[in-house]
Amino acid sequence: MLHRDILISSVAATIAGAITAIASMARWAMIFGGSRRDDEDEGGGWASIFMIFLAPIAALVIQMWISRTREFDADAASAKYTGTPYNLISALQKLDAYSKRIPMDASPATAHMFIIKPFSGRAFLNLFSTHPSTEDRIARLQAMR
Repeated sequence: MLHRDILISSVAATIAGAITAIASMARWAMIFGGSRRDDEDEGGGWASIFMIFLAPIAALVIQMWISRTREFDADAASAKYTGTPYNLISALQKLDAYSKRIPMDASPATAHMFIIKPFSGRAFLNLFSTHPSTEDRIARLQAMR
């Protein structure tokens, strides 16, 4: 409540949902003809198609970026309130070690509910991750010393 995580996440999800809904409406408008006239420029059609598919992906990337940023902010707040980042660093290292030994029963729909990032992937796929990597979190905490 102090850092308004629920509010920020809700606003981000609402904006992402609105962008996706508008893109979906535009897609259906293009399928059923919309307001396009025969004498219009053909280049605008390709740009519209590109934006219809790009807008929801961009909204998702922004939403996931906000989620990762909030995670870093929560780590910083924890270090501030406890007076040292070392306890959180130790806890993150232990959680990371255990998560690699014991397989997690996670799906992309439940990934946001985990303390640490439940899936590992390549750098490009990290754009769609709800959590920053544990290594990144520990590095930022160590920089706070």
